[in-house]
Amino acid sequence: MTSVVLAGIVLFALFFLLIFFGVPIAISIGLSSLAAGAMLLPFDEILMVVSQQFVAGIDSFVLLSLVFFTLAGSIMNTGGIALRLINLAKLLAGRLPGSLAHTNVIGNTLFGALSGSAIASAATMGKIMAPMQKKEGYDPSYSAAVNVASAPAGLIIPPSGTPILYSVLSGGTSIGALFIAGYLPGILMSVLIMVTAYIVAKRKGYAVSEPIRFSQAAKVVLDAIPSLMLIVVVIGGISFGVFTATEGAAVAILYAVVLSLIYRSLKWKDIPVILRDTVMFSGVILLLIGASGAMSWILSYSKLPQMLSSGILDFSGNAAVLMLIIILILLLVGTFMDIAPALLIFTPILLPVALEFGVDPVHFGTIMSMGLAIGTITPPVGTVLFIGSKVGNVTVEQMTKPLLLFYIPVFLAFLAVAYIPALSLWLPELMGVLGK
Repeated sequence: MTSVVLAGIVLFALFFLLIFFGVPIAISIGLSSLAAGAMLLPFDEILMVVSQQFVAGIDSFVLLSLVFFTLAGSIMNTGGIALRLINLAKLLAGRLPGSLAHTNVIGNTLFGALSGSAIASAATMGKIMAPMQKKEGYDPSYSAAVNVASAPAGLIIPPSGTPILYSVLSGGTSIGALFIAGYLPGILMSVLIMVTAYIVAKRKGYAVSEPIRFSQAAKVVLDAIPSLMLIVVVIGGISFGVFTATEGAAVAILYAVVLSLIYRSLKWKDIPVILRDTVMFSGVILLLIGASGAMSWILSYSKLPQMLSSGILDFSGNAAVLMLIIILILLLVGTFMDIAPALLIFTPILLPVALEFGVDPVHFGTIMSMGLAIGTITPPVGTVLFIGSKVGNVTVEQMTKPLLLFYIPVFLAFLAVAYIPALSLWLPELMGVLGK
């Protein structure tokens, strides 16, 4: 067995062993990288290399956009915006059977797209919608399942940190194209969940919302337009080259602050909490990126990604089979690993395989975003799963049966996006941002 292969075994075996024993992921990555690197180079050299790569990993201007979008999302989560979006969602759900469930799905889609966080979306929508649905006779476990299943749409529809991180890892894939590529997949997932909710509502006889007057409907739409314009301003500006992703993120902060002041939802006492949450979340992500920079160097030096990619390609020459393998890997990885570390570790391994059989990097970025987003609602590590359970006042076990039903449309949407490139690429191509 060559030293390269042995180093690869040590790298991944030690990493997963440390994760199993509860060691933080960034530290697990760093220690496993040091141990594997010491098998390839003298320890003093590998220690210096790991330190340099750690700093180089976060030395990217684009990563500022990740921090800024996080801050913008934290400002939006302070209130005011969510309630207006829920009112709009109720209006859009109209007279559909089980309209409150549809309201939850649309609300998660809209609010998640603005905040860029599935956790924030599930927590905010769950707190507001769960009591309303319980009052209307909905099964609490069913309500929680709808909330959880629809929350990942916010990670797929921009702005979100996942495409930004993938852009850095993939060598500069257009962030504007990646952002726009997420719209149809995210909407498709939400629509299929709503179809499932419609079928359940018809079978269980869930109530239909009362009709509202035109004047009330007009007020709801007008109240929601300023919030929705954030997407138009930021994504439109980035896509058409008016400003960069980092500048767009700064615009998002300014827009969110102004909007919160207009809604009178931002108070002085909220600012320290918002800044603290942003620093903590961004710090964790940047620490992961730095540690993963060291791991990426070890992988590159040892040529392990090429070996693994070749192994996957040798397994089958059929593009459909290879795509299925990638899908299964992403779903499996998502069950026990958060999105950021999963992207950092598996993008260098899986992207070359995808490029080898002709997958567009923008399409593949959408596949990775969607596959790993599903991991947030699957056990045992699904953060959204546990947040949704908590705000819905039900146990995960109680939520399991109705949630299994909603996994069907979620997985169908994922398969459709993976095997139909146009779902990801049609909008970017139409807007002329594909390949920029």
